[in-house]
Amino acid sequence: MTFAARIEKVVANLQKFDDAYARAVENATAELVQAFEAGRKLLVFGNGGSAADAQHICGELVGRFQLNRPPVSAIALTCDSSVLTAWSNDFGYQSVFARQVEAHGRAGDVAWGISTSGNSDNVVRGLEQARKMGVRTIGLSGAGGGAMNVFCDVLLAAPASSTPEVQELHLVTYHFICDQVERRLFAK
Repeated sequence: MTFAARIEKVVANLQKFDDAYARAVENATAELVQAFEAGRKLLVFGNGGSAADAQHICGELVGRFQLNRPPVSAIALTCDSSVLTAWSNDFGYQSVFARQVEAHGRAGDVAWGISTSGNSDNVVRGLEQARKMGVRTIGLSGAGGGAMNVFCDVLLAAPASSTPEVQELHLVTYHFICDQVERRLFAK
């Protein structure tokens, strides 16, 4: 495939976004704005590229997206290598995000799980733990949402199924959400 053909494929995938997806993006944005206005925090987690996306989202929110403004509290649960390795070694990788949600989450916070398939067991368990605690939940997945669907207050199921294509749509989605959160909270 040529680079031009790849770009055409990305554009075609972006054109698959529909009104239902746009409403889900609006709902996710509203969840975050409400939480941050109340002084709450965001916990974000995923594996592999989704772990990098979790860190990227937190970088945009704690640092800045486009506006120079105060920070909001966003924590990527993929960054503490001691917690990740100790818990996974002793108890298994399946519960590593659930354990951190249990440690850091409080009712009114938001947990944002990212899985291109929607079926990553540790992400699903992290969202499930959040639900048990009264933490609001956002899921970012590929088409259909997978197993995470039942544990999400808001599901953002990007209309693609191959991992690279889902990740490309995820980037556009969370950049837009970060932009909107920043503007709604701080653009006056």
